[in-house]
Formats: sequence, structure tokens, C-alpha cells
Amino acid sequence: MSRIGVFVCHCGENISRTVDVEQVAKAAGEIPGVAYSCDYKYMCSDPGQTLLKKAVAEHKLDGVLVAACSPRMHEKTFRKAAESAGLNPYLCEMANIREHCSWVHEDREKATEKATDIVKLMVERVRKGKSLAPITVPVTKRALVIGGGIAGIQAALDIADAGHRVVLVERDPSIGGHMAQLSETFPTLDCSQCIMTPKMVDVANHPNITLYTYAEIEKVDGYIGNFQVKVKHKARSVDESKCTGCGVCMTKCPKKKIPNEFDQGHGMRPAIYVPFPQAVPNTPVIDRENCTMFQSGKCGVCAKVCGPGAVDYEQTDSFTVEDVGAIVVATGFKLYTIDRKPEDSPIQGYGEFGYGTIPDVIDGMTFERLASASGPTGGKILRPSDGKEPKQVVFIQCVGSRAREKGISYCSKVCCMYTAKHTMLYHHKVHDGQAYVFFMDARTPGKGYDEFWRRAVEEEEAVYIRGMVSRMYQKGDKIVVMGSDIQVGVQVEIEADLVVLATAVQAQDGADLLAQKLGISYDKYNFYSEAHAKLKPVECATAGIYLAGACQGPKDIPDTVSQASAAAAKVMTLFAKDQLERDPVVAKVNEKYCVGCFACKKVCAYGAIEEKEIRDRQGNLVKKVAYVNPGVCGGCGTCQATCPSKSIELDGYTDEQIMAMIEAL
Repeated sequence: MSRIGVFVCHCGENISRTVDVEQVAKAAGEIPGVAYSCDYKYMCSDPGQTLLKKAVAEHKLDGVLVAACSPRMHEKTFRKAAESAGLNPYLCEMANIREHCSWVHEDREKATEKATDIVKLMVERVRKGKSLAPITVPVTKRALVIGGGIAGIQAALDIADAGHRVVLVERDPSIGGHMAQLSETFPTLDCSQCIMTPKMVDVANHPNITLYTYAEIEKVDGYIGNFQVKVKHKARSVDESKCTGCGVCMTKCPKKKIPNEFDQGHGMRPAIYVPFPQAVPNTPVIDRENCTMFQSGKCGVCAKVCGPGAVDYEQTDSFTVEDVGAIVVATGFKLYTIDRKPEDSPIQGYGEFGYGTIPDVIDGMTFERLASASGPTGGKILRPSDGKEPKQVVFIQCVGSRAREKGISYCSKVCCMYTAKHTMLYHHKVHDGQAYVFFMDARTPGKGYDEFWRRAVEEEEAVYIRGMVSRMYQKGDKIVVMGSDIQVGVQVEIEADLVVLATAVQAQDGADLLAQKLGISYDKYNFYSEAHAKLKPVECATAGIYLAGACQGPKDIPDTVSQASAAAAKVMTLFAKDQLERDPVVAKVNEKYCVGCFACKKVCAYGAIEEKEIRDRQGNLVKKVAYVNPGVCGGCGTCQATCPSKSIELDGYTDEQIMAMIEAL
């Protein structure tokens, strides 16, 4: 006969307000096989855990059930307590009578009855449970960081400084990301390049970091502690091992009028180029789409002037496979772009700000490049159309953000702050100029942020107009901006020299495709999803993969750096042991009955199902069966539900346990 202990938690008033916990504990004591039953105010507290340990010893319990909150919250807590009392931790289960009962019901009598039923069926699960041993898998103490923006750089440096090897993969020719494009950063207005460039150099020089730029992730196999990542190295047409970064090739290139992506298309670059002066690595890449040599075969100047002979027109894409134990995803964001309204567009208001048609309507990142000393205007705020200094500038917030009709219902978080920063930069550079800001709300969630915003209004004399822009059109060399000030109830019309749009932060192009390669989840906006919003904010549901920065959602630089260091800390925790212990709740195949249909393999979200050959003593193939890799299995049970021959069972959720639970009801 089993000797099971049942502990019913009040959870303060979360449970006891709706459920009669004393009655549930009394009813549990009458269930056959229950040797001890009680209720306590806070089972997760130290006295509550001590009560559990004491009961296991005194009543010689061989199973424990804690009726409390979600197992996601405290299952590990109670299993550790049971283990310290000498009980197998996997013979300790939780009955969720909070989220599944007290929080969803109002009738106390019915809620108590339901809670009692939940306890009954979970007692049967404990009774039919078996002692399980944790799964151990070896750990490759080498990390992969995807993305070379500030998040990827911070994570890579933290992991490398801890003594572990890191592979940093960036798809652009240089690391730096969007932060390298910024002029100053809020709320301190310190130079972005001044604080970013040293970190970029540290990455290039760190002995524990292998840097791959102009590279992309092609394929990911394996599981936590043992990932195999195929990296595609795009052809730069320049041999990095030979190039000295002298820049002669860029100087001599005859084709120099190509819009520079780093300057948002407002500066010009040659066909062989580095994105910006502080680029890391300082190795050029040839833009094959615009290079005369690749288009007609009639140039080759860069190869002729290159002393080390680094230019290689025959270079092709190459691949390497990296073995890593953990992956940090830090792929960043892109900015929403308003284009000209297509004739057949069903979206009303699409392109209403004239972006792409009125030359002096620009986005916030373009303004950053105009304000930057390394930008196309040398730090002077000049109109793109005629190069004149604008005397009246209108900033429009929430362009794309909070716009359900455009499929972006969320707030981009940083727009209010960077618009306030832009008004300051403008006022510092154009002393007799006037900045106007159309806004819906001022959202300033951060240390010193509200004070910074107030400074823009009170000290830098930016005029904030609470209202939306209804119409914009070109009038000579001016842009007429029409809107309303809802605070005073008047119509506003401003003849602006320049209009700056605070565009929404969006997930990177191809974010969904990378997520599918990695086997991680993402939301409807293609931002990556964390395992738990509060308790696991940097972890994915797929073990061993961590998130950092704006790939998870809109973030400012301080939050991004904090999250990058948090992800690095998780990687270091994983690397602290030579072997990783994993939860043993994994599926197992009964090879005797498996027919090799591999329906389980088709539905496995984790890629844990493999094909295994069964051979006789002579080496002849008898049949192929399914095999579950315990290091990869996530314990979801989909394979068990799918298997037509019922050859798969999930430890902790066996058919015997499930049937006993059903019979208990």
C-alpha cells in the first residue's frame, strides 16, 4: 500500500478565499493510500517546506502531493525539499488548485468540490508514479552569439571574459548594429560611437572570441549543451587574411556614387567599401550588384592597386560547422518604413506622410546620421533636397506604432525618448531654429527619462502638440503640416522646412525563418518569445537558447545591455558543470511494438525523434524503429498522443497513470 502525503496550501488568500482548504485536506486524508494530510498557509515558505520534510520522515511517506499553485512556479522548490528528506524528487507532484480552480471560480462550494477532485486524480498519478533519475548530457563549453549589435557584443564579451570560447556571427560586413549609426544616446547625450567603438575593438581582439562577419546561420542541429551550427560565409571578394585595411582600393574605385546603407541612403560609397570609418573588421567587401567588374568584367582597378593581393573576384560562399553548447540570439530590430501608397492598397493612410515622395520627409535614423559627425553632412543638420539649414522642423511620433490598421498595435517604447533627444540635438546645432512635436502620449519608462523629456520641453524649447497630423503637402520649398492640438481644441498648421518621422521598431526581416532553424517560438509580430515573461525573461522554451535585446521586443540600450548580460550569465551557469542534468520526463519507445511509421517524427516540435536500426546477430536489418534522444526531448507528449501502435510513453505521464487519474474521477 502506498503511503502518500498531501499538503494543501492556502496561498495566503489566493486559494482559501474561494476554496475551503481545510475540507480539501480532510477529504484527501480519506483517499486510500494517503497516510498523511494537512493544510498550511504558505507551503512554499521555509516553515512549509520544513513541514513537508518532517512529514516524509515521521510518516515514512513514499510519495508527496502539494495542492497549491502552478507547477511552473514551485515544482522545483517542493521536489528539492522532498529530495532532501530522502524521497525521489519525481515522486513529488503538484495539484494546481489556484490557476485551475480558485482563480476561475466564484462559488465556494463548487470550487471546493473541484479542488477535491483535482487532488484525488493527482494522488492516483503519484501512486502509479515511478522513481526517475535525471538525464545527464555532456556540455560543449563554447557559445554562439547571433548578431553583432550592442546586445550581441555585450553577451559575447561577458561570456568570453568568463573564460569560455565564443563564436559571434554577424550578417553585415561589420559589427556595431544600429547603435553604431546613432549620434548621441539618451538620457546622457554621450557619443554613441565613443562608448561603442571600444567594445567593438575588444571583440575583434579578444582571444576567446571568433568573429564571423558577413555570415549567416544556415542550419542548427542538436540540443542543449551539444548544438551543431552550420554557418554560411558570404563571399566578400576580399581575403581577410591578406587585407591590411589600407583603404587604397576604396580610394581608387571608379564607381563612387552608390547610396550608403549605413547613412540611410543619403551618403555615397564606392563599390568596394567598409560601412563606416570605425568598422570592425576593417576589411572591405565588394558590392557585386554594383561592381563594374562583376557586371561587365571590364574594371579590376581594386585588384590592380591592392599591394597584398587581397582582392579575389573568384571567391565563393563557404561553410563551417561550429560545435557549441549554448546559443544567444541577439539579432536586433529594423525600423518601419513608409513607402508610397500602392494603388491597390486596402490600408487607409498608408504612406500619408509623404515619405519617399517629399524629399525633406525623413525618418529618425536618417536624422541621426545628419546629426552625426561621421554622417553625410559632417554633423550639420541640412535638408536633403537643397542642403539648406532648416529653421522649422516638425517631429511626428508614433508613425507605425500603435496602429492596428498597419498590423502594429504595440508601442515601440523608445520613440518618445529619441524624439526628445532629436529636438535637443537640433536646438544645439541650429540655435535660431524651432522644433515642433506632434505626439499622442509621452511614455518615458526609465531612470532619468522623464526628467530628460521635461528638459526638452522646458529648457530646449521644443513645442509639443498633443494631437495627430491629418494632412501634409509640399508648398514651394516648404512642407505644410496640418493637425490638431486636442489640449486646447484648435487646428494647427505649420510650414516646416524638414519633417522627421519617429517610425516603429519591428522585428528583423527573416526573423521567423531564423526562429524555425533554431526551433524557438515567436509572436505574431515575429519578435521572439521568452519561456516565461517574469521568471525566464531571457530563456526560450527550447533549452540552451537565450534571447538578448530588441529581437524579443522594442528595447532601449540600457535594457538591451542588461538583458545581454543576463543571457551571458545563463550561459555561464550552463557551462559551470561538465555535464548537464536534465529533467527525466521524456518519451521512451517500446521497440518491440514500434512499427516504424515515424508519425511521431513528423509531429515532434523538438526534433528529438531519430530512426534506429534493429539488426540480428548476423547484422541483417530486421526493422527500423523510432528512438527518442533524451537530450533533445522536451517532454511535451505529442509523440505519445500521435503513435498509432501506442508504442511511446512519457515518463511521469504513462498510460497507467492517466487511466488511474480518469478512474479517480
